[in-house]
Amino acid sequence: MDLVRHLRYFLAVADELHFGRAAQRLGMAQPPLSQRIQRLERELGVRLFDRSARAVALTEGGRLLLAEARELVERAERLRALAGQVARGEIGTVRAGILPDLGGGVIAALVAAFRARCAGVELELHEITTAEQQRGLTERRLDVGILRHPFDVHSGLALGPVLVRDLGVALPARHPLAEREEIGLAELSGGLVLFPRQAAPALHDELLTGCARHGFTPAEVHPASNPEFAAGLVLSGAAVALDDGSLAGRHPDLVTRPLRGAPLTLRTSPVWPADRPTAATAAFAAAVEEVLCAAGMRRAGGAGGTLHPRPVSEFWV
Repeated sequence: MDLVRHLRYFLAVADELHFGRAAQRLGMAQPPLSQRIQRLERELGVRLFDRSARAVALTEGGRLLLAEARELVERAERLRALAGQVARGEIGTVRAGILPDLGGGVIAALVAAFRARCAGVELELHEITTAEQQRGLTERRLDVGILRHPFDVHSGLALGPVLVRDLGVALPARHPLAEREEIGLAELSGGLVLFPRQAAPALHDELLTGCARHGFTPAEVHPASNPEFAAGLVLSGAAVALDDGSLAGRHPDLVTRPLRGAPLTLRTSPVWPADRPTAATAAFAAAVEEVLCAAGMRRAGGAGGTLHPRPVSEFWV
């Protein structure tokens, strides 16, 4: 028996003290209402109403149970309302992974964009790499993340839009190639500053492969997770760095020049567990797209073409 529903019938009759009016209020016929009150009485083992041809009155047992029944119904209604807020992403906490190189302005804009969509939801941010985020999503320590392609796309993860940004090369403003409007990878020599391989192994390998394919094999790869350290290496003349503009934007003595033919790109997606889609994760994914596109990325597919999934990658062709 649906106890809460039957208690609602009991409360309607107790308020009206008339089966006909209570049935009308409930939008049902009187005989089924009478049957359900009788069923509730059998279930509880207590007679709730004294019935006569002229009047309906609460029994002593009915009066004693009335306040408790009203509390149970109100609690059930509060529970349903709360569940609805959770389902709509209006309350709760979203644990989100954030890439270390997104930058302060982008993170602030992302938080603001999410709050505009889900004001009652707490956003708990974790600055971790693509590899760490993928483990966190699989192990349910994260609800949503921002991952860099390529990574293992398996059935346990759902992906939002693929956002693309072309990579250029950051070099000292005094560098001979700094005068060019664009630079070919084959014109570069010396070392290359790149994020540590363990942060995103597949992307690290893909970028080095892309450099070699287009004529640039670095004499040495300098791992740098700290942007200030990376900028210092470039300024020292020890190496150049692949850059989307954020590194050169930190120092007036650095410049970023586009790579001829745009051979290297960053591809980024919001990602969440496929079996746990929520309104809040959808709002976070929408905020990621809004903010990253405003910061210079573009949605893959905007210029035509198709994404072809590969074992550990998605290549834009």
